[in-house]
Amino acid sequence: MPVIALFSAVVVVTVEQLVQWRYGAAGLLGLLLVTVGIHANRPGISSAGAVLLALLVARPAL
Repeated sequence: MPVIALFSAVVVVTVEQLVQWRYGAAGLLGLLLVTVGIHANRPGISSAGAVLLALLVARPAL
């Protein structure tokens, strides 16, 4: 059990750092909104975070 929790924490921190490095503070905010929305069971908050992340990812194509 502790190994799974440690691995999960490492993955989460790595993804957060990658998003912040690639997309800046707006990417971190989008990831935070998605995470808080999922944990609080609020689909509006998680949808807003997902839209923000989608806009950041699609920005070079626009």
